[in-house]
Amino acid sequence: MNECSTPRLGQFVKVLQGRDESKYAVIVGIEESRYVKIADGDKRKFDQPKRKNLLHLELQPAISHEVVHSLHESGRVTNSKLRYVIAKHAEQQAAAHADEKGE
Repeated sequence: MNECSTPRLGQFVKVLQGRDESKYAVIVGIEESRYVKIADGDKRKFDQPKRKNLLHLELQPAISHEVVHSLHESGRVTNSKLRYVIAKHAEQQAAAHADEKGE
């Protein structure tokens, strides 16, 4: 099993199906085999994470160490931190995508 197929706390995901399709979120909880809890700090707050089937998510190779550290320190993470790390990740993805196209 490769690194990217096992969900980990703080890992970025891209939503493939549902209302938030093509948006990024962060895994803030891992349930039984196929489900994780995701939050984006905006529509999905940390206190009300969305329970998603892994089949409906694209796991990204990146993990937010800031989020992981917060979860280990206090058991929670602020919504503003979630918004910040997701915005930073989305920016990096857009830049990488632009590089691939040669723009």
